[in-house]
Amino acid sequence: MEISDDVLCLFSAQIGGQNGSYHINIPERELTLGDLELGSSYRVAILSSDSAQTTPTEAQRSTHDRTTPEPPVEVGDQRTVDIEDIGEQGDGIARVERGYVVVVPETELNERVTIEITDVTKTVAFGEVLEREEYYQ
Repeated sequence: MEISDDVLCLFSAQIGGQNGSYHINIPERELTLGDLELGSSYRVAILSSDSAQTTPTEAQRSTHDRTTPEPPVEVGDQRTVDIEDIGEQGDGIARVERGYVVVVPETELNERVTIEITDVTKTVAFGEVLEREEYYQ
C-alpha cells in the first residue's frame, strides 16, 4: 500500500464506544509534534488491521516514531519555502513538515525562496538561497 504525501499523521488506534457514539483517540503527540490543530476538521481513513504491512514504509516509520523523529530534510535537499518569521539574528525562518525549522540567512519576511539545505541538526536546519521569487499569490 502506498501512502500519500498529503498524510499529516499515521497511527494505530482502536475504535471506542460510549452511549451510542464511537470515537478514535488521537495521541497527544500528533498535536504537539505533528501538523494537527485542536478544533480543526480533518478527513480520516480507516484501514483494517489485516491490510497493515508487516514492514512499514519509511514514511510510516518516521510518522510512528515520534519519540525521536528524524529531520524531514537532508543536506543537499532543495525546497521552495516561505519565510514566516525573522529570528533574533535577523535570519529568515521557514517551517517545513511537522513544523521543523529551517533558518535562511539574507531573506525577508514573507519572501518565497528556493533553498538548498546546507546543515541539518535534530531540531533545526540551515539553508542557502538559490533563487528568489519576484511575486507570488
